Amino acid sequence: MSKFFQNILITIVSLIILFGITIFTILWTFSNKIPDYKFLKNYKPPVSSKVYSGDGTLVADFSREKRIFVPYEAIPKNIINSFLSAEDKNFFSHPGVDAKGVVRAIINNFSNILNSKRLEGASTITQQVAKNFLLSNEISINRKIKEAILAFRIERALSKERILELYLNQIYLGGGTYGVAAASLQYFDKPIKDLDYSEAALLAALPKAPSRYNPYKNKKLAKFRRDLVLKNLYENNFIDLQSYKDLKKKEIILKRNKKVFLEDAQYFIEDVRKKIIDQIGFERLYKQGFNINTPIDLHLQNLATQSLRKGLIEYDQRKGWRGPITNIKNYNKDWHKNLNKFELEKSLQWNLAIVKEVKSYSVLIETKNGLDGIIFRQDISWIKKNLDELLKVGDVIHVKLKNKNEYEIKQEPEIDGGIVVMDPYTGRVLAMSGGFSFKKSEFNRVSQAFRQPGSAFKPFVYALALENGYTPSSLVLDAPLVLDQGEDLKLWKPENYGKKFYGLSTLRTGLEKSRNLMTVRISQDLGLNKVINFSKKLGIYDNPDELLSISLGSAETTLLKLTSAYSAFVNGGKLVKPIIIDRIQDSEGNTIINNDLRKCIDCDKISYLSNNYPILKNDYKQIFSKQTAYQMTSILEGVIKRGTGKKLRDLNLNLGGKTGTTNKNTDTWFIGFTSNLVIGVYVGMDNPKPLGKNETGAKTALPIFKYFLESSSKKIETRPFKVPNDIVMMVVDSNTGQKVKFYSKNTIIENYKKKDIVNNKVKKINNKNFEENKILRFY
Repeated sequence: MSKFFQNILITIVSLIILFGITIFTILWTFSNKIPDYKFLKNYKPPVSSKVYSGDGTLVADFSREKRIFVPYEAIPKNIINSFLSAEDKNFFSHPGVDAKGVVRAIINNFSNILNSKRLEGASTITQQVAKNFLLSNEISINRKIKEAILAFRIERALSKERILELYLNQIYLGGGTYGVAAASLQYFDKPIKDLDYSEAALLAALPKAPSRYNPYKNKKLAKFRRDLVLKNLYENNFIDLQSYKDLKKKEIILKRNKKVFLEDAQYFIEDVRKKIIDQIGFERLYKQGFNINTPIDLHLQNLATQSLRKGLIEYDQRKGWRGPITNIKNYNKDWHKNLNKFELEKSLQWNLAIVKEVKSYSVLIETKNGLDGIIFRQDISWIKKNLDELLKVGDVIHVKLKNKNEYEIKQEPEIDGGIVVMDPYTGRVLAMSGGFSFKKSEFNRVSQAFRQPGSAFKPFVYALALENGYTPSSLVLDAPLVLDQGEDLKLWKPENYGKKFYGLSTLRTGLEKSRNLMTVRISQDLGLNKVINFSKKLGIYDNPDELLSISLGSAETTLLKLTSAYSAFVNGGKLVKPIIIDRIQDSEGNTIINNDLRKCIDCDKISYLSNNYPILKNDYKQIFSKQTAYQMTSILEGVIKRGTGKKLRDLNLNLGGKTGTTNKNTDTWFIGFTSNLVIGVYVGMDNPKPLGKNETGAKTALPIFKYFLESSSKKIETRPFKVPNDIVMMVVDSNTGQKVKFYSKNTIIENYKKKDIVNNKVKKINNKNFEENKILRFY
């Protein structure tokens, strides 16, 4: 061999060795710096947790990224074929890096550089998995080398199916969605198993540039990219020529995934979110894909929200016009640009508008949507001002379309409140609205606002009395009373609402007419400790001040706690706790939280084919007897028939309930119930202040309860209340409580416990108590 050829050979060998050493050095250097990829074997991507209503409707999801994890076995072939054709047709044959693809990209990119075109990439699906999970989006040689090394290692550690599963669940596909399942709902509102090739091809077209090819933004460009994927599918023999032609002709038909009732259920959903975070933590909720079943009834929720808003608006209109939202001088067509903070829920159907011209009997406006409208004087009769005093050009106001181009003025109420609807037998919360607008204030007046319940607390004093030897016909003195409350405290002189006194009256009358003095006398006779302990057992208070004024509702509680306690009157004296979450299951269907406290007796022995029905038994704590519960239900029915709740009589339903009003009409309440629902309403200011003269619970809170029942009574069964054993009914005089032989104007049917009847004779407590408290009991 000549020396020349020897030198060439040595040079070639040296270059090969040098190249090998260089490659080895690069690989050694970068291998020590790449992140650990082994966790991918058992990795589960963050999945959104779903919230469902009582009938299984999806109402919300909690997530940082919209994603629904789908195992490889559940991903249809047309999805897989579409993504392989769009991203990596040699996926199942290359070892992580596609050498053919790299060479092709290098050759094509010479031409692209010369023609100033975008450079072509050659990343495989495995490389994209490496980048998405382990590396940054940095554009550099360093990253590409690490990406290639990781791709080789991932291919050795994971199966092709597992790599593809990770990719199809992790990839960003625009519109805030990650993974093919979430994207399918986003663009087509259907599960991936129902997608055809044209739809699957559209999803596969998105990874290249999700924002650019988003069909909601640019359908024409999205179709162009989709057709390229369809062409690749044909060239890769996944579809035939005729199918390709037919699919290419198809237009893109989009359908958004609509979430039902999200606006009106926000207070409920937010309470659910907070409770879950307390129980299982923020990270788990937002990453582990829980299925959260709640008792919310979307129909009742809608009615509850509408009823609350209607009542708050009526109160606000009684107080008059407070003025426009703002005034814009020299306004132009963009007058609404910085007014988004004043927008409220779409379900209100209110719009922002600006005043263009004020006439004698009408006002010309322009809405935020650019529509011209008119407001007539007769449509704002609740405002006791002339139009020229009311508005001026440039005023921004809320309006609601009445018909065609005719609008009426709306005003965001200064007052607020809450309504809650519960199942009294289980405590399941079926509807809850914590305020006029969640956008305006996220503070939940059902579960967070601690307020004095006033007379709405009285029924529990009377229930305790019935548990301690009183009957509905016991006579209690209604007369002035002055009490010493202890050291450093002033003498307390309670008064009735009308500042009148009525002498001896029956226990029933005391509650029906909401007599303060009778209630205090009963509490004094029972003993303060008994009243406080009873309220604690019912979950109304935790540690209230030991003052006799607690009997008139002076201690603070929430609407949710008080409404839950009222459930005991309907369910036979049992304690139920509010339930806003029925059950939570993890992504594999395992139950981790179950709030159903009922037990199924011998369910494992009953065949689903038999005619035998399982027996459900609950373990709720018995706080007072069934007989007392029914007596209280009857008395609270009397509140509707003859007392402070008589505005509900015209509903002609089997109802019980009680109003509540605190000093100076600061907080107002109404808690009422049917045979299968208990409904609580609270109305007041967030910064407590008097609501005004005559603004009592009967005038502000009770109408909201009424609106709800009027709109929902067709769905709600209002059967008569169930009478327990050992209850004896007698016809008595409502004023004296004495048994009568004939019906008259003042007679009622009274309910007595069998054990309390002793020959129908009058019995005194004892001389001392009679002199001090002036109490008689009739049996």
